[in-house]
Amino acid sequence: MLIATAVPVERDAVASGLGVLSPAAGSGVLGAVGRAHPFRPGAPDAEGGSAAAAGSGGRVDVVAVGVGPALAAASTGAVLTAAALQGSPYDLVVSAGIGGGFPPEAPVGTLVVADEIVAADLGAETGEGFLPVTELGFGTVRHRPPGALVRRVAEATGARTGAVLTVSTVTGTAARAAALRERHPTALAEAMEGFGVAEAAGAQGVPVLEVRAISNPVGPRDRASWRIPDALTALTEGFGKLVPVLESWNRHDR
Repeated sequence: MLIATAVPVERDAVASGLGVLSPAAGSGVLGAVGRAHPFRPGAPDAEGGSAAAAGSGGRVDVVAVGVGPALAAASTGAVLTAAALQGSPYDLVVSAGIGGGFPPEAPVGTLVVADEIVAADLGAETGEGFLPVTELGFGTVRHRPPGALVRRVAEATGARTGAVLTVSTVTGTAARAAALRERHPTALAEAMEGFGVAEAAGAQGVPVLEVRAISNPVGPRDRASWRIPDALTALTEGFGKLVPVLESWNRHDR
């Protein structure tokens, strides 16, 4: 399994929940992205320390792949390709981290698991409104994670299920938040990497999942309302509950 976060502090939160002991835990700064590298259970990591997973029956790599869909896709694709060339391809890719939640359905501190991973701003603005790239005659704008896995993750963690939007520009106004919800009525959260990770996984035929802990409401930027530590704690607790689900999941269970 490959778990891809944007930044090291998210990577460390996930690793902690999985029982992976990261030498860099607590040292990351949100927004400061180091070079992407995995924490592999029982193996040295790229910073010269070691990582070990409690009760993990298979290989789990937790990687900070960078901010934004383009870098996330490139970094995830590189990790997937390297694993395939080494004869040990991944069975599942998980995009994980914190994100904005659409109130009132996804309040701060809750978990969201995507039943759709949607590129919300990939397309064209027209006089009649926004057109997704698919309506221009090419590309794709959504990936659907395995339904059985989404349901099991939601049951194990209490996560809410709905669309998670990927945007290149984080929403900062009530008008844009309303427009996104109008175009995507099932959307619960927005973040910046899920679709890129999903594109990389899809290109190699690997199933994908996205899990987000809500740190702030989608809408006007109000830093006083952000609860990043609470969201990171929710991410850790959520992945702690996911260990048996992810270990027992078979990629052919759709």
